[in-house]
Amino acid sequence: MGNNRTPVDLASIVSSRAADFIASEKYSAIQKKAIYDITACRTSQLGGHLQVCNTCSNTRQAYNSCRNRHCPKCQFIKKAKWIDKLSGNLPPVKYFHIVFTIPECLNALFYMNQKPAYDLLFRAAGKTLIQCAKNTRYLGANTGAVAILHTWGQTLVYHPHIHMIVPAGGFSEDQQEWIHSNKKYFLPVKVLSAVFRGILCNALQQAIDKESIRLPQQISSFKAIKEKCYATNWVVYSEKPFNTPQNLINYLGNYTHRVAIANERIIDHTGGMVSFWYKDYKSAGSRKKMTLDQDEFIRRFLQHVLPLRFSKIRYYGFMSLRKLQENVIQCSTLLNQENILPKLEGLSAYEVFRMLTNKDPHICSTCKKGSFIAIPVKTRDPD
Repeated sequence: MGNNRTPVDLASIVSSRAADFIASEKYSAIQKKAIYDITACRTSQLGGHLQVCNTCSNTRQAYNSCRNRHCPKCQFIKKAKWIDKLSGNLPPVKYFHIVFTIPECLNALFYMNQKPAYDLLFRAAGKTLIQCAKNTRYLGANTGAVAILHTWGQTLVYHPHIHMIVPAGGFSEDQQEWIHSNKKYFLPVKVLSAVFRGILCNALQQAIDKESIRLPQQISSFKAIKEKCYATNWVVYSEKPFNTPQNLINYLGNYTHRVAIANERIIDHTGGMVSFWYKDYKSAGSRKKMTLDQDEFIRRFLQHVLPLRFSKIRYYGFMSLRKLQENVIQCSTLLNQENILPKLEGLSAYEVFRMLTNKDPHICSTCKKGSFIAIPVKTRDPD
């Protein structure tokens, strides 16, 4: 028993092949747990409660969520509360969106060594940004950033990259002045690309020498991969700045707690085939349809299940969490601007849902007068 809101969603696709994927030796324990959680989410497997209206006796079943961070059903409240908390810790300035991505020749190495490789990717992107911003030829300021890891492209292919939200400027060395960046760009992207490539390749070489990162079986040394890296133009992408912190906050919602594919993008699942929408950025972002075999669709999705307890959101420079509030106050003082005040702090998930949707899930949908009272339902015994 479940309560899916759409006829075709990720859970129904995964559940149709769950037993075979869980039995397979190709997938890790964390990937198999994601399969179980996504298929069990909001079903009797996780228990729940029966809701009865105290006025008209209307009843409905509600089941518990899995809370797995890879489940598309479980991100709405998490995302809203995180963004609201961050909004109170953002300097009141314009922001740039900068994306650090790696060439395809590193994909196999990264997938084999996900946790250490992703850590190095974060560090390289953060070091590149901070180092280039301090250079007086470009900005000459101590800047900061919120960094978010994504590992997928629109068609679910493996594509590790870092999204960075960067304030348009930074502090002087003594923190007594706010230095504004260029209005059209934060730093030259060609400079960022070259520095990023050098820092990441050197970090990977050191990690391989220390044997904290393993090479793919068919590769005898990192030299061959490194030559391909330097034969490829690395791309650091930068979008135009956001005019207000609120615009940034709305934009952040599209990146922070996103999973590899949202249920809204899935079109059909019949005859062992899955169809979904994707944006083709080579065609100006036009929407197109892709159809994959269900096993290939699930395989692609599982590539993006992150290692256990891996933090996919990190903070750099003066936006590091240790001194973030202190630095934000200083920035606001220098710019004579007020910060955004969080609205959801201390609220329960129910209160957050009601505030964001203007709907009260406790009000009876039939009589519109009574309130639902919860009666616990036992978790289904395992087969």
